[in-house]
Amino acid sequence: MQIPFTPLVLVLWAVVAQALLAAGLLWVAPANRRPNRFLALLMLSIALWLLDGFFRVATIYGQNANWYFAPIYYSFAFGPLLYFYVRSLINHNFRFTRRHLVHFVPVLLQAALYGWLRLQPYATRLWFWEQVHRPVTYRLEFIGTWISLTVYLLLSLQLLRHYRRWLTDNFSEVSRLRLQWLRVLLVAVAVVSGQWLLEVVLREVVGLYYEYDYSTELLGGVLILVGIVGLRQADMRAVQFEPEAEPFSSPATASNPASISSIGALPPTADDPADTPPPAVPAVDAAVLERIRRALEDEALYRNPTLTLAELAAHTGLAPRLISFTVNQGFGRSFNDVVNGYRVEEVKRRLATPDAQRLTLLGIAFESGFNSKTTFNRIFKQVTGVAPREWQGN
Repeated sequence: MQIPFTPLVLVLWAVVAQALLAAGLLWVAPANRRPNRFLALLMLSIALWLLDGFFRVATIYGQNANWYFAPIYYSFAFGPLLYFYVRSLINHNFRFTRRHLVHFVPVLLQAALYGWLRLQPYATRLWFWEQVHRPVTYRLEFIGTWISLTVYLLLSLQLLRHYRRWLTDNFSEVSRLRLQWLRVLLVAVAVVSGQWLLEVVLREVVGLYYEYDYSTELLGGVLILVGIVGLRQADMRAVQFEPEAEPFSSPATASNPASISSIGALPPTADDPADTPPPAVPAVDAAVLERIRRALEDEALYRNPTLTLAELAAHTGLAPRLISFTVNQGFGRSFNDVVNGYRVEEVKRRLATPDAQRLTLLGIAFESGFNSKTTFNRIFKQVTGVAPREWQGN
């Protein structure tokens, strides 16, 4: 068998090899064990899909038609694996259960089809290609993969948005937990999804096959991105974000059972006017607010560089939900903003004392609760409007 070593052939082979190596390393990585295994399976399924592209551009299919229908197509797994990676990464307590298997029914059917075809004689496979696959199942697979990937991508983006909002209410140091790289990855997947849609339109409407198909190359770029940053993800064991509802469940019933009665309800009557004001927000308990203020200000818990809402709750004996509500309503800011505000004020206070001569600016920042130069500079400028060096020079 003669393989033309064109640049595209070499690049595809290198990407597939890199993906397999990275997937193996992710599978055995000790930190983030569960999410890393979802990511490893995602990389493996994409690598096998790219292997089909390699076989095509390397003329392997043309030289040996027996390679057709090799059991390497698991594209219906792309979306679910991406979603469960995100979900398990932001919740260390997440457990994959039997009820989650419904998300993988399409890929199991896909695997069963190609596994069965691989066991058939060549004549049967040729008949299936001409009579069934090209006119029917190929379209179902290609269009179905795009729909699946798009739906799970939207769910992942929504989950990540809710997580990042929750993060500032529960952690004082979020620089390594914000998952900025994951947002970039999801945007890259969105680009792939857009290209995939273009290919669907060109094939189904215009009748063009393999003329403007760049999803293979784009998926290769996604694999390289995952391989570079996946293993560098910070340990997420302290993060336990629980989404409010399961995907594909009714948002109204999942997040607010009491709202069931309002679905399809009759118009309001005189006894139930439409302009009835919403329930008032509960008042902040002054004693609780004072206890939180005392813990942060007088007992200087803000100097703990990794202080979390759970640790503050353990220290004060107050429920985490009560602290979260009291901080948001009483201080008018998120937990992250309140704690970092105290840290900035400590830095400003110490810059006006002899400590400014004894310690470096970064040393003062670290003793005030910051644990990263980048985070310190960003938050100090965000709070004061000027960089730390400019403030020090005034």
